[in-house]
Amino acid sequence: MSYSTADSLPAVTLDDVRGAQKMLAGVARMTGMEGSRHLSQLVGAPVHFKCENLQRTGSFKLRGAYVRIAGLLPEERAAGVVAASAGNHAQGVALASSLLGVRSTVFMPKAAPLPKISATREYGAEVRLHGTVVDETLAAAQEYAAETGAVFIHPFDHPDIIAGQGTVGLEILEQCPEVRTIVVGIGGGGLAAGIATAVKALRPDVRIVGVQAAGAAAYPPSLAAGRPVSVENPATMADGIKVGRPGDVPFRIIGDLVDEVRTVSEGNLSSALLLCLERAKLVVEPAGASPVAALLREPGAFEGPVVAVLSGGNVDPLLMQRILRHGMAAAGRYLAVRLRLTDRPGALATLLGVLPTVDANVLDVSHVRTDPRLGLTEVEVELHLETKGPEHCAEVEQALREAGYTVID
Repeated sequence: MSYSTADSLPAVTLDDVRGAQKMLAGVARMTGMEGSRHLSQLVGAPVHFKCENLQRTGSFKLRGAYVRIAGLLPEERAAGVVAASAGNHAQGVALASSLLGVRSTVFMPKAAPLPKISATREYGAEVRLHGTVVDETLAAAQEYAAETGAVFIHPFDHPDIIAGQGTVGLEILEQCPEVRTIVVGIGGGGLAAGIATAVKALRPDVRIVGVQAAGAAAYPPSLAAGRPVSVENPATMADGIKVGRPGDVPFRIIGDLVDEVRTVSEGNLSSALLLCLERAKLVVEPAGASPVAALLREPGAFEGPVVAVLSGGNVDPLLMQRILRHGMAAAGRYLAVRLRLTDRPGALATLLGVLPTVDANVLDVSHVRTDPRLGLTEVEVELHLETKGPEHCAEVEQALREAGYTVID
């Protein structure tokens, strides 16, 4: 959706958010607020998690989707709705449509994770797989809407969507009235815009901090330019906030009401997801962990009490496995080293015998014998080790060198 001028953009007000809250009663859960002792110690003030990862469908998306579809005219409902999404919005639209008795069609990329495809179907939507990137999927959904008359449900660029997401902000103020800073991930901007609309109207003193993945950070250059601009080929593991261009409606709200937008690296995201799993016992997807990543990256930058919005928990198990390994590496708890040995019987056993002396756990071992860089009697070995932190990694490498091994990488 796009608008001809900034003046033509529809407004979203506190009354809209309060109306959405009434509409969502009995539909969306008031998700819990959990304290984080670890982050509170780092920040030096109380830190709480707003657990939208425990919302129905596993993310906040149900809120906006339900409000948008509930607001359709009878003839629009009869035509059905269509959406395009790699996961969370798809599930939100599917469940909202089922609850309201509206037919829904959801276009998803061919490579979308199977659990998300299955869940969307189970919530009642007809799923059509199209395209290899979300832009292709989006184009197919819009073409379907033009051909059939189905109403296209945008994931973030509509005032009803923003009002629905803003109910998260009302809940935060009710559950943590002493809050001083709210940290929330930003993709297209619907959630951040909704929270800012609600919170700033009631508590203008509360600081709102948005967080984007560095590889998909369209808001900083857009805010600098004063208009939405696109980021070419956004790339991040956090697919929930991997959006190449801000939405027109949320962009204006975020520009007016959000105090700051920060970026985090892939390593920050991995470490944050690992912390949520280990310390808080919460399964959170990378986009949902982005506020935690910002707190970990610069804990002294946030005035407390802080509320970090965990926006979703729909993560593919295979991706989770890779992310956790990446997070362990970022935390210095996973070490991969390559060494060259003389290819003779017992050489590998001798090498592995060094590791128990420094209490390193072997996760995987691989050999390379047919590389032209190797001599006739050489073999390259790659070890994947579980370690206890950066200092332990250095200790392991030092032990290998002292045993006469050359660490290549």
